[in-house]
Amino acid sequence: MPAPSSGARTLRDHWLELRDRLLTSGRFQQWAARFPLTRPITRRRTRELFDIAAGFVYSQVLSACVELRLLEALAQGPQSLARLTELTGLSEEPLQRLLLAATSLHLVQARSAGRYGLGAHGAAMIGNPGISSMVRHHALLYADLADPVGLLRNRKDARLSGYWAYADADAPAQLDAHQVRDYSALMAESQALIANDVLDSYSLRGHRIMLDMAGGEGVFAATAAQRWPQLEVTLLDLPPVAERARERLAAAGLGQRARAIGGDLFATTDLKGFDLVSLVRVVHDHDDPAVSAMLQTAHRALRPGGTLLIAEPMAGTPGAEPVGDAYFGLYLWAMGSGRARRREELQQLLQQAGFGHVREVRTPRPLLARLLVARA
Repeated sequence: MPAPSSGARTLRDHWLELRDRLLTSGRFQQWAARFPLTRPITRRRTRELFDIAAGFVYSQVLSACVELRLLEALAQGPQSLARLTELTGLSEEPLQRLLLAATSLHLVQARSAGRYGLGAHGAAMIGNPGISSMVRHHALLYADLADPVGLLRNRKDARLSGYWAYADADAPAQLDAHQVRDYSALMAESQALIANDVLDSYSLRGHRIMLDMAGGEGVFAATAAQRWPQLEVTLLDLPPVAERARERLAAAGLGQRARAIGGDLFATTDLKGFDLVSLVRVVHDHDDPAVSAMLQTAHRALRPGGTLLIAEPMAGTPGAEPVGDAYFGLYLWAMGSGRARRREELQQLLQQAGFGHVREVRTPRPLLARLLVARA
């Protein structure tokens, strides 16, 4: 994690100190709220601060909509209040309260004749079912964050770390099928969107033999093989996860061109000769020593001049800064390992592992995943 630089105070430091003195002054706040030129800024900042304070309530409105399958009901077409009481099991008064809350968050939208339909955000969730799975999963995170200071002081007993069993396991390769089932299914449900974004951004036309490291249940591997018929794919993950991937690859009719093997991401030495290695939403789950070992495994697996793809959410993404440092910062802390890294940090880790010519390729939704391409 980068440390703040030391040295003489800059002009920016002096300006920020002046700003702090002004903004902490009640008299200045009152004046700024009335003055025509500063009034819009004051109102925007007030709304942003309130959204931070109320964010947990907003997330619980979303959670209620998911748990009650309200959005799925509205996806069938606009529904009356009476019909929604039947579908959700809520009585009219609390249901109206939820509908108003969901409407304000653009999950739901009022329609004619007293009916309700999907809002813009609700429709987007229906189009990406993995989001609902993540919302249900967030119940564990919310439980850990009920005492955020306690979590920061001691994450040993966090519920989320128990869900991600590999995060603090002494021997991840020895986990059994039951221990990996839930998180493997969750990652598979949310992987399709990421897989398509990556493959829309980087063409695999020039590649023939790919190793998908920590490929989970095989969503990315299957998508890549289906798009590019010349591609032979090997997926590497924990043995019980690889077994689940074999089933998916076989069901997709890819048994002749795709295989899944169980092994250790950090020490496997017998996988060699690939011209492409992919790490999709993997690196940020691990601490620096584990990432370094993983990248060394990838480097050994590649032919000279081979390509490594790293696709994942990154800290410092313009316009999505809270995703990396706030959301993933605390999520991964509760999980027990990993952190979102800035592009420069990933480049340094890649260079230390022997990779060069690192470049970023634009993706459609950088908030969800940015893409780095490196050469061995």
